[in-house]
Amino acid sequence: MLKKVLSALAPGVALKREAARMRLAALERAGRFLNSGYSHHGASRQRTSMSAWISTSKSPDEDIGQNLELLRERSRDQYYGVPLARGAIERIVTSAIGPGLRPKFSIDRDYLGMTEEEADRWEDVAEREFGYWAESKECDASGRNNFYEMQALAMLSLLMNGDVFAALPMSPRRGRLYDLQVRLVEGDRVCDPGRPPSGVRICEGIEMDGDGTPVAAWVANRHPKGEGYGLPRLEWTRAPFWGKASGRRNFLHLMRAERVDQPRGVPMLAPVIETLKQLGRYTEAELMAAVVNGMYSIFFEHDAKEMELGEENFSLEDSGAEEDLLGRVQLGYGSVFDLPPGVKATSTSPGRPNQSFDAFVGAVCRQVGSALGIPFELLTLHFSTSYSASRGALLEAWKLFKIWREWFADNFCQPILFEWLCEAALRGRIDAPGFFEDPMAAYCYSWVDWYGPAQGQLDPLKEVNAAAKRIEICASSESREAMELTGSEWEMNVRLRAKEESVRAKLGLPSANLEAGPGGEGEGDLGREE
Repeated sequence: MLKKVLSALAPGVALKREAARMRLAALERAGRFLNSGYSHHGASRQRTSMSAWISTSKSPDEDIGQNLELLRERSRDQYYGVPLARGAIERIVTSAIGPGLRPKFSIDRDYLGMTEEEADRWEDVAEREFGYWAESKECDASGRNNFYEMQALAMLSLLMNGDVFAALPMSPRRGRLYDLQVRLVEGDRVCDPGRPPSGVRICEGIEMDGDGTPVAAWVANRHPKGEGYGLPRLEWTRAPFWGKASGRRNFLHLMRAERVDQPRGVPMLAPVIETLKQLGRYTEAELMAAVVNGMYSIFFEHDAKEMELGEENFSLEDSGAEEDLLGRVQLGYGSVFDLPPGVKATSTSPGRPNQSFDAFVGAVCRQVGSALGIPFELLTLHFSTSYSASRGALLEAWKLFKIWREWFADNFCQPILFEWLCEAALRGRIDAPGFFEDPMAAYCYSWVDWYGPAQGQLDPLKEVNAAAKRIEICASSESREAMELTGSEWEMNVRLRAKEESVRAKLGLPSANLEAGPGGEGEGDLGREE
């Protein structure tokens, strides 16, 4: 009734009222009428600072998979030409993998029913047999690297491209003890086939079953963007992750997932690609300006357009000499140029080197290091602060390196070692009763600790004293401390030390053993250094 009355008596008021009602209904539908929770803050649509923020998010395939090709290309480009980007990747590869992760068998002797002596002998045999396979380039299907060198290559490809694949073919050859080989496959070669089979769900080269579980990868016979004569026709092969009959691992996919159901991995540099690119451009511009500013040249100018040579008037414009001379004039170190008539040279002062360059680059590097998890000191290899601050940076960085090391060992090294152990048991090279009958026994036989390069030490004496204290209170073991301090094996060190002491005794030389306690009888050099 009110609507009819207003329409008849006050049409303008009725129109405004109806417009307000429609606007109020629209705000209610959009959920903007009553702000609550995050709508006051990160989800606000009314604040001026947030109104221009355009953000959309879709499925992992759309957000990641459809942008992966461009991310790979830009990540590689930065690794090739941006020092900071290359340094960040190399720092992780060097610290987490180094010359390669080496296994130290530590089988479950209680479940396997072995005595301590039997378990030690079994572990020695297994390490010797695995070393024969891993240290030979025969384990690489391409014949270029041994197993430890392949680790560094796989880790580098994983960080730079987002993921990497590894096939585990059995390739018999006369004269070899083992047929197992490893073939690394770059992520670009795993892609959607030109003509995908009907009824098969393939997402960025990964075949999924009805539940969305990856079951196979479609691998191209060459790089999809390879160009040149003599290349074979582009074809795809289906590589199942697990053998249908044997159940063995056929194909490994290494990637660090950011989202659930993510099909492919993202390059490590993806969050900082734009920042690193702009920083590289800025660095190049500052470098060029500094080079130009460091040059000094002298120019001679002439007022007349023509020069009188003898009795003839010689024109540079007619002879073409002006164009030739101007084409050769460039800045140089202490150069002297005689310019053509009518041409004047001007100079500008770029004000280089820029006094704020180092501070600005340092601030950007801190942001990049924060995104990548690498402290500024380690990212730039510049330790200019106190010992405590530098040591804190190293400890924080090693948290990241250890995470990468353990992840890589679990997803690359351990599956390959298990496949090798299966072949060694089948061939009788290793005596492993119950390995194929009891899955738990196979699991207990494959207990391995993977060790890599030791953590860097700013003050080795303090680190050694701390290690000795941890051993004293049973917070660690001598074997673990030997691996973490020097990357060596405690048992091998003890045997070598015993041999060295025996040689010293035969030659009548004093013992090299030193007491660790302060003020002890054999304090020697350690006490004086402290």
